[in-house]
Amino acid sequence: MRILLIGYGKMGKTIEQMALAKGHQIVGTIDHTNSETLQKYTAANVDVAIEFTHPEAAFGNISYCLTNGIPVVSGSTGWLDKFDEAKKLCSEHNGAFFYASNFSVGVNLFFHFNEYIAAKMQAYKAYKVGIREIHHLQKVDKPSGTGITAAEGILANYPILSGWVADEETEGKLNIISEREPDVVGTHIVTYSSEVDKIELAHVAHSRAGFAEGAIMAAEWLKDKEGVYGMKDMLNL
Repeated sequence: MRILLIGYGKMGKTIEQMALAKGHQIVGTIDHTNSETLQKYTAANVDVAIEFTHPEAAFGNISYCLTNGIPVVSGSTGWLDKFDEAKKLCSEHNGAFFYASNFSVGVNLFFHFNEYIAAKMQAYKAYKVGIREIHHLQKVDKPSGTGITAAEGILANYPILSGWVADEETEGKLNIISEREPDVVGTHIVTYSSEVDKIELAHVAHSRAGFAEGAIMAAEWLKDKEGVYGMKDMLNL
């Protein structure tokens, strides 16, 4: 496939290496130094775009792809207040859009098990649930998109909680604690604590390779499709 990389940081470079190793072609790389060159790419010279950028740039990049017939896979976080607009654009232009806060197969299994455990644990009022996420110092958004997705999975199955909050204890809310440390790829821990014991579900990423591999899998899977998709669709979860 002819892949356009929008975002050329650590993740973009890892995706490039793995995509080339799988026989795909990288037709261009876009970052903040050459963002204006995005305008030269169309469905005529790109099969799919893979977009990993900052929150303030993501929606504009996704909009450009959808309005110009380029299927787009995005893993950018911190912009989801405009997600419904992106879905509308995708529908209006008969486009293809694949979004995930995290492309790791392991993380998406973590999401799946997280929802199952929440549905069981909500009956046991002695346990208090919380989320802790740890990332590298360059991680811009807090909480992480993966942390928020985990929170949403709990809230959908935990009726006594009315929403989530960041780094504060609030009655009736799910607290997401965010920590930033050197050289941490990504760790997410869901904890159920009582006075007598503690239950934890954790995912610890050892490298970015799993995220990059999942993004490329999504790009391959999105070929010849229309609509809005996510990891649950691809993994049949």
